[in-house]
Parts: sequence; structure tokens; C-alpha cells
Amino acid sequence: MLVALVVGLGIAQTVSSLLATSTFTSVTVNVVSAGSTGLGGLVVARYIDRRTVTDLGFGLDRDWVIDLGFGLVLGAALMAAIFLVGLATDWIAVVDVGFGADRLTGVASLLALFIVVGISEELLLRGVVLTDIAEGLRWRVSVRTAATVGLVVSAAVFGLIHLMNPNSSLASTLSITLAGIMLGLGYVLSGDLAIPTGIHISWNFAQGGLFGFSVSGLDFGTSLVETTEQGPDVVTGGAFGPEAGLLGVGAIIVGMACIAWYVRARYGELRFDPGVTVPELRWEE
Repeated sequence: MLVALVVGLGIAQTVSSLLATSTFTSVTVNVVSAGSTGLGGLVVARYIDRRTVTDLGFGLDRDWVIDLGFGLVLGAALMAAIFLVGLATDWIAVVDVGFGADRLTGVASLLALFIVVGISEELLLRGVVLTDIAEGLRWRVSVRTAATVGLVVSAAVFGLIHLMNPNSSLASTLSITLAGIMLGLGYVLSGDLAIPTGIHISWNFAQGGLFGFSVSGLDFGTSLVETTEQGPDVVTGGAFGPEAGLLGVGAIIVGMACIAWYVRARYGELRFDPGVTVPELRWEE
């Protein structure tokens, strides 16, 4: 199942890249491909593996919503920091700012896209891949080791999948892998996918819908602020977007520190949640 899901997500990424000939087409194809892949993964996990939704990291309750809110704020704040640092150093320049009806419609469609992508990718890569690996190893090694292996492998898969995107490179793949570590850290420390889902959604939306950067190599052509990179690619990420540059790497590292601080402040301790390694299955008579 795990291999099938990863291959399916990779195919969806490739098809999206090939068919993204206009903003509307790009958004539509990405929503359909990400949504169908995520739904397929949920159905298989739920009815074949017999996992509960909670075991996949979506234990929706008051605490989950609070953690989601933190993730949403953090993802947007990190991307805003990239934008402001880029402006202050002249590595990034603002070309235009607009709030016309067409632009607002385009931005709203991007928000819908990134909500679907954020939920689907977190469900598959953290909820299924990371959890499957951690649960499989738990009976042989410690919770910390099992969760760490799951974290690293799922992050590597995350990076490799994005290697199929336009303008990708070794640098972008390594950076996206590091982003996968950041997202996975929110999961293994809290035991839920609320924090990584929030970060994933708002990071992508702020990146592409607010500040006009390419999102993992994809330029959707509509945003409230149009920007251009005029600093070195090693810093700005060039055509792939900030994630492939030092600005993005710096934001990811800051994001990890913020996640660790939040989990310790909210839950009183900083440890790998053992629930990530213990299956909670759904059995029917």
C-alpha cells in the first residue's frame, strides 16, 4: 500500500506539471489530482488497513483545532519573514500590488488548491508513510528510533516527489526534504497532523497567493503582490521559489525551533509522542 500511494502521488505531481498550461488549468488539475490521491489513500487506509481517522493524525477536537491555528499562523509568518528579509536586502522586489476582482478570484482558487494539497500530502506522507514505518519498527526499537526513521524516510520521499516539479534541482530536493523534516516534526512531537497541515496550507498559500513566489517550481501567475527575484539564486531559490534558496532553508530551521517551543509550552514536555508508533485499528464484526 505504502509504495502504491507514493507512486500515485508522484504520478499526480508529474501530470499536474505537464498539464499546467494556464492558471485555471493548473489549479483545476492540481485540485483534482491531489484530492483524488488523498481520497484514495484515505479509503485504502480506512477500509483495507482498517485504520481509524485518529490513527492517521486527524483526531478532530478542540486541541486539534488550536494546533491547526498555530500551524496556519506559523506557516504564513515564516513566508512573510522571507518576503520582508528579501525586500530589506533588495534580493526581492515588488512589481505590482492589486486587489481587482479577477485577481481576488484567482487567489481564492489558490487557497482552495492549497487546502486540498496540504491535507492530502500530510495524510499520505505523514499520516500513512511516517506512521506505517514508525509502527512497523516500534516492536524492534525504541519509540524515539522508530519515529526518527519514519520522519527521515517520509521527508526523503517528500523531497523526491518534488524532484518531478519544474525547475527542480539537487538543492531544491534537499531543501524540500528539510521542509519534510519540519512538517514531520510537528506530527511526531504532537501526535496529530494539525500543526503540519496548518503550516503546509498557509506556507504554500502565502508563498504563491500572497507574495507571488513560485511554489515548489510552479508559477500560478496570480497573487495579491507580484514580486521578482533579483538576488542570487542560491539565496532566493530562483525559478523554483524560496524553498530552494537560503532564505527558505533559514525559515524552515526557524520553523522547527518554533514548533519545538510551542509543543513544550502547550503540552509541558518535548518528546516523540508514543501514539505515532502504536496502531489504533478499526475492527468490524
